[in-house]
Amino acid sequence: MNGPRPYLLSETTWKSVREGGYGAAVLPWAATEAHNFHLPYGTDAIETAHIATEAARLAWERGSRIIVLPSVPFGVNTGQLDIPLCLNMNPSTQALLLRDLVESVERAGIRKLLLLNGHGGNDFRAMIRELSPRSVFLCTANWYTVVDPRPFFGEPGDHAGELETSVMLSIAPALVLPLGEAGPGKARRFRLQGLQDGTAWAPRRWTQVTADTGVGDPGQASAEKGARFLDAVTARLAEFLIELAAADPDKLYH
Repeated sequence: MNGPRPYLLSETTWKSVREGGYGAAVLPWAATEAHNFHLPYGTDAIETAHIATEAARLAWERGSRIIVLPSVPFGVNTGQLDIPLCLNMNPSTQALLLRDLVESVERAGIRKLLLLNGHGGNDFRAMIRELSPRSVFLCTANWYTVVDPRPFFGEPGDHAGELETSVMLSIAPALVLPLGEAGPGKARRFRLQGLQDGTAWAPRRWTQVTADTGVGDPGQASAEKGARFLDAVTARLAEFLIELAAADPDKLYH
């Protein structure tokens, strides 16, 4: 890194921030939880911060003033309470924290905020609806669904599988244990057909679903697969950030 990156709030200074003019802000929000035997507890936070940073860099280099806020590393982990040090934040707590952060963004005169989500247990849609009367336009994206992962991976997996392991091998290989130490990521399914086929939904009790906390086989993961997927994801997110920064939040429909 050659000096502070002006699109990261944690690295920039008041001298830069007071100039204002930010078209949009990005808030990466992840979780701290077990990721099979081979990935660290901070996997979601590491991935989400990296993707937010890279997408903002690409947008900044094309003239869009984007500011990435420090990541929130705690997410909704109510289904993992029996796994030691899976750090849970209840949705009601999450909503209060989001409200306070949106107020700070609003006071800074920034009118558009993207919540970049990196954890399947987080769901910001109801919170965004509640905060919609504010002057900040809120939207959310799950980085792992921005681009269809199927062309990049044989079996992407749902948690610590081929997709996540490949991403971590690309951005933080020193934190990934040898894949021979990983569990198979084999998952049990609900007995109820309606919960299997999407007729109804319920959160999963993680230790009843998987013996190693993984869902998806990481055996075919590689840094090369992760790099190709990340290139596609960050390019797509950068395009959206450029579009968002230029948009008038009072004229979003045609």
